Amino acid sequence: MSSTLPLPASFLRLACALAIATTLAACQTNSVGTTSSADGNALVQSPDSKESQPSSALSMDMSGRHEYQLANGLKIVVKEDHRAPVAITQIWYRVGSTDEPLDKGGISHLLEHMMFKGTSTVSSDDYERLIAKFGGVNNAFTSYDYTGYYELFPANRMPLALELEADRMKNLIFDDKEFTKEHQVVMEERRQRTDDNPLAKAYESFRLLALPDSPKGESVIGPMSELESITLPELKEWYKTWYAPNNATLMIVGDVDPTEVLAQVKRYFGELKPSNLPKRPAVSQKGFRGYQQVESEQAVQVPVLLMGYNVPSLVTAGTANEKQAYALSLAQDVLDGGLSARLESRLIREQGLLTTVGTSYDLLDRGDGLFLIQATPREGVSLEQAQQAIISEIEKLKTDPIAADEVSRAKTNTVTGLVYAQDSMEGQARMIGSLQSIGLDDRLLAELPAKLDGVKISDIQAASKKYLVKDNLTVMHVIPPTEQASKEKASTKQISQKTVSKNQ
Repeated sequence: MSSTLPLPASFLRLACALAIATTLAACQTNSVGTTSSADGNALVQSPDSKESQPSSALSMDMSGRHEYQLANGLKIVVKEDHRAPVAITQIWYRVGSTDEPLDKGGISHLLEHMMFKGTSTVSSDDYERLIAKFGGVNNAFTSYDYTGYYELFPANRMPLALELEADRMKNLIFDDKEFTKEHQVVMEERRQRTDDNPLAKAYESFRLLALPDSPKGESVIGPMSELESITLPELKEWYKTWYAPNNATLMIVGDVDPTEVLAQVKRYFGELKPSNLPKRPAVSQKGFRGYQQVESEQAVQVPVLLMGYNVPSLVTAGTANEKQAYALSLAQDVLDGGLSARLESRLIREQGLLTTVGTSYDLLDRGDGLFLIQATPREGVSLEQAQQAIISEIEKLKTDPIAADEVSRAKTNTVTGLVYAQDSMEGQARMIGSLQSIGLDDRLLAELPAKLDGVKISDIQAASKKYLVKDNLTVMHVIPPTEQASKEKASTKQISQKTVSKNQ
């Protein structure tokens, strides 16, 4: 059932996890980032000189936002948007793959699938009929830090979405036959998205190497062996543990009246009981563990380079060091913030060393993460040469003057991506819900332009010098099968085909 709601790429780079990619859909672990970067040919300014037009000239629209909390702990955020007579309802549970036991990877995503299999009052068929009858759209998503469900209806049918979500928060049915079927569906999803995708397999191994002590080292969908071991009683217990009003944020965005919304929420959710929630595991990863480089032979057509520096997010950097996180975000955009950015303009177009390059850094994340770089070298260029060319550009970022318009462009890219995310009701709900679910107040976005304006060129270089260093770097060279192995596979395939023909 997993899906993504549309958001601009720049917001996805910010909000991961929002990873995300890394993208925010369940189990999509094969995406590292977008392609681009910024060019240093404009007027060069010294690190402490006056910088260009402030990004604070752009503003985040926080009007029409209302926040409430019921006695049972359910948080409600209503955002009025009267441009069209529709409303989206999203419920975000603060539980995802980072919360899972070591031997039960993928249980959160499996539960997401079971949430569509009916309750004691509404069968799965009736649920889908109701959605269709009243012109609605629905789906769900699982990520590292949250699991979410949504319905988009004509605004006058918004109470139906509330009724359906309140019902399945506590009355889900766990049927043996449905569980067996969905268990197989999720395992097949794993096969298609990861096991049969060579680059996704490599990226999964890369995260384990780069984040060995963090729950984000594992994929959202989980290893196949752990998926297979999940039982129905374990899934039911996971549901009872985490699906409660005091572990959820309810988002309603659209053509609604907040007073009426609150009355309806109290009607359907007010009587639900809170739970004693377990403490969530920390999402931390010690950096500076020494340089690591491995080779991964996969069935790829061309070699691929994966590089990851261990870095904090805004959450783990803390208030005292938040400027470092903002500086890393701007450094990422200076390197990879458009066609004129450094990696794209210099390594692809000017030097012709790469065919693709992309970076990713999650500023708005619940835990420590990675400053990721993925690149494909041009034919005749080795992975080692590609790696050294990228490192050379990072070293220049630390020491050479950075043009004021590069920084201005980076700040503008960051803020405009968030502004554009508000173009749709889905984008607004996703933006607010994702931040609330990782422990951040979404209203910090209104402060973001001013925060970015406070970051100087010298701050960007200082953060790069601290974190983008060799003993904080993990590298994977993803290479096609060796020539001998390819011949052996081809030979085996021919023998197999002859045997099949002979037996027919």
